[in-house]
Amino acid sequence: MGDFAEQKAAIEREFPGWLVWRSDAGRWYATRGGDLTEERLRSGAATTLSADDAAGLRSRLAAEEG
Repeated sequence: MGDFAEQKAAIEREFPGWLVWRSDAGRWYATRGGDLTEERLRSGAATTLSADDAAGLRSRLAAEEG
């Protein structure tokens, strides 16, 4: 897929509620846009996920949302 902005927008459409960004080192991150309940946090829900690339981030998001 194309440049970062296109990939970012596509991932954010696919996983609403997550904000996608990339570090200066090139690592991809997704951070939840809202607060999690204490129950969700205790059950292990992530507030931020990271991966080496867009495909890896999509995979991590799918597992988190699954």
